[in-house]
Amino acid sequence: MSASVAVYRSIYTEDRFKQAYGSDDNASGSLRLREKLAGRCRCSKRACLHLLRERVPIFSWLPRYKLKKWILGDTIAGLTVGILHIPQGMAFALLTSVAPIFGLYTSFFPVVLYMFFGTGRHVSTGTFAVVSLMTGSVVEQLVPSPLEMNSSSSEASDFEAQRIGVASAIALLSGIIMLCMFALQLGFLSTYLSEPIVKAFTSAAAFHVTISQLQSMLGLRLPRHTGTFSLFKTLASVMENLPHTNMAELLISLVCLAILVPVKELNMRFKQRLRTPIPVEILTVIIATGVAYACSLDSTYNIEIVGHIPAGFPRPQLPAFHTFPAIAGDTIAITFVGYAVSVSLAMIYADKHGYSIHPNQELLAHGISNTVSSFFTCFPSSATLATTNILESAGGYTQLSGLFTSLVVLIVLLLIGPLFYFLPKAVLACINVTSLRQMFLQFQDLPDLWRISKIDFMVWLVTWLSVVILNVDLGLAIGVVFSMMTVICRTQRAGCSVLGRASNTEIYRPLENHSKCYEVPGVKILTYNGPIYYGNRSFFREEMTRLLGLTPEKIRRREKAIKALEKRERETTVNTVERGIANTSFSSENEFFKSETSESDAQAVLIDCSSVIFVDVAGARLLTQMCTECQKVGVHVYLANCNESVLKILTSSGLMKYMNPQHIFVTVHDAVVYIQQQKEKPSENTTTVWISD
Repeated sequence: MSASVAVYRSIYTEDRFKQAYGSDDNASGSLRLREKLAGRCRCSKRACLHLLRERVPIFSWLPRYKLKKWILGDTIAGLTVGILHIPQGMAFALLTSVAPIFGLYTSFFPVVLYMFFGTGRHVSTGTFAVVSLMTGSVVEQLVPSPLEMNSSSSEASDFEAQRIGVASAIALLSGIIMLCMFALQLGFLSTYLSEPIVKAFTSAAAFHVTISQLQSMLGLRLPRHTGTFSLFKTLASVMENLPHTNMAELLISLVCLAILVPVKELNMRFKQRLRTPIPVEILTVIIATGVAYACSLDSTYNIEIVGHIPAGFPRPQLPAFHTFPAIAGDTIAITFVGYAVSVSLAMIYADKHGYSIHPNQELLAHGISNTVSSFFTCFPSSATLATTNILESAGGYTQLSGLFTSLVVLIVLLLIGPLFYFLPKAVLACINVTSLRQMFLQFQDLPDLWRISKIDFMVWLVTWLSVVILNVDLGLAIGVVFSMMTVICRTQRAGCSVLGRASNTEIYRPLENHSKCYEVPGVKILTYNGPIYYGNRSFFREEMTRLLGLTPEKIRRREKAIKALEKRERETTVNTVERGIANTSFSSENEFFKSETSESDAQAVLIDCSSVIFVDVAGARLLTQMCTECQKVGVHVYLANCNESVLKILTSSGLMKYMNPQHIFVTVHDAVVYIQQQKEKPSENTTTVWISD
C-alpha cells in the first residue's frame, strides 16, 4: 500500500524564510546576555544554596538518601572495596617508588574528599596502577635509588622523605592543574583522549607494570629504568641477572600467583552469584605475613620485606615545591591520564544506572582531592578500574560507600598497619600484576574495533605500540597526536558527490549509491561532506573542478568566446539581415560558444551545504573565487541548506558582492524548483512537493 501527499507552499530563500519565521537576533542575543549576567550577579539565599549544592554535591544527594533501601548495599560495597584498598594501596606504592604506608594514605584521603565533591555514585578513587607507574618514573628520575643502602640508617629515612616529597609535589601540581582547568571550564578536554586511546594506553601500560614487577617477584635488586625504551631495558636487565634470582622469593611469587589468578577468575565468572567477591588479596597478604614472620624468611633467605609501617595519622608535610619546574611536563600527562580514566569510568556507570555526571565538577573533585592529599604525604590519585567495578558489582548505590571504605583504611592506619612489617614485597608485586587482568583483556575488543572502524583500530594499534616501545608519557602524546591527525585527514578528504533526485519526490541522494536517482537537467547538484577550511581548500577545489569539468583551460576558452560575442554585438548594427547573413565572423564565434556550452549540460550549479559544519575565511574566499569563475562561463551558483554560522561567515566575507542573495535557499528542492521556474518563467511562484511511500 502506498500513499501520496501533496504539499503546497512558497519557495523559500534564506532571506524570505527568515522574514517569515526568524527573530531579531540582536535583540534576543542582547536580552539573553543581560539575563545571564543578571543571573550570575544576583546574590540571594536561594542562589547561595544552589551554588553550594552544585559545588559540594553531598549537600544535594545526602538529604535525599534512602536509608532503608541503600544503606546495606553501600555498607557492603564500601567495606569490600576498603579491604581491597589495603593490599593494592601498598602494592601501588611500590610502583610509585615510595614506602607502602604512603599507598595507604593515598587510599584514605582522596576517598573521603571525593565523597564530598564527586558526582560519580559508583566511582572508587585511590591508587591506580598506570598513574602510580607514571609517577614512579618521575620519582626515579629525580631521586634515583642507590644500589646499596642500610635500610635502618637515617640516610634511608632521608631518602624516603625525598621520594615522597617529589611524589607529593606531583600530586599537588596535578591538583592545581585540575583546579585551573575547572576555573576555565575545560572539562571537555578529556574528550581528546578517545576510548581507543585510553584502552590502548592502559593495556600497554599494563605491560610496563608487569615488567617492572619482575625484579621484585624474582628477588633481584636492580635499578629502575626510565625514559624511552625503558620496558626493553628493564627486561634485558632482568634476563641478564636471572642467575642471581632469589629462589625463595620466586617460590613465594609462584604460590601467590597460583592462588590469586584462579580465585580472581572465579570472582569474575560468578560475580552475579557472589554478594561480595572473595577478598583473596587481603587473605594472601595476611597469610604471607604470618608465614614470613613464623619462618623468619627475611633473615633466613634474605627476602625483601615491607618493613616498618608507622601507626597513626600522618602529620601534614609540605611537598617538594622546588621540583615543580622539573616535574611540570610529566605532571600534565599524569593529570590528563588520571582525569580521563576517572571521567570515563564515571560516565560508563552513570549511563548504566541512569544518572548524569558533570565533567567540570569532576575536575573540581579530583583537583581538591589531589591538592589537599598532597599535604598528607600522598601521591597522585584517580578513579581505579578494579575497585570501581567491584564497588558497583557489590551493590553500591551512592558516594556514601566511600565512608565505609575510608573507615576500613583508617582502622589499618591506626591499629593494624605495623602488623604488616614482615610482608614480603614479592606478594605485593604479584598483587600488582594480577590486578591488571582487565587491562590485558582489552585485546578482546580488537576484532570488533576492526569491524566497526579501521581508523579507530589504527589509533589503538599506534598508541599501544608507542607506549610499549617508547615510554608511557611519549606514547600517550603520540597516540593523541595520531588520533587528531586522523580527524584532520578525514576532514581534508571528505567526499564530494553529485546528487540526483528520486522521481516524484523532493529527496536528493548521491548518484553513485542510488542508481534510480537522476540528475536534474541543466542543474549540477553537489554536496560536500565536511567543513571547508584552509586545510582542505585545495582538495575541495579539485573535487569541484573534476565534477563540474571547469578546468582553467576551458574557463579561458569560454571566457574568450563570451568576450568575442560581446565585442561583435557592439560592432553589429540593429539590422537582423546584416547580423544573420553578412556577419559570418560573428556567426562562427556564436557557434563556437554554443558548442562549448553543450559540452556541459549544467547551466546552474547548486551546492548542498547541509554537511558543511563550518567555513573559515580561506574557505569563504575559495567559494567566492569559484562563484566568479562560474559566472565568467555563464553558470549561475546557488546554495542550499546553509547553517547559520556558515551563512554568517559567507556573508561577512563579501560573497554576496559576487552572488545574488536570492540564490541562497532553505532546501535543495526549493532551489531546484526556482531554477526550473526561471527557465520556464511561470506565472506563479509556488512549489509542489510530491512524497510517495
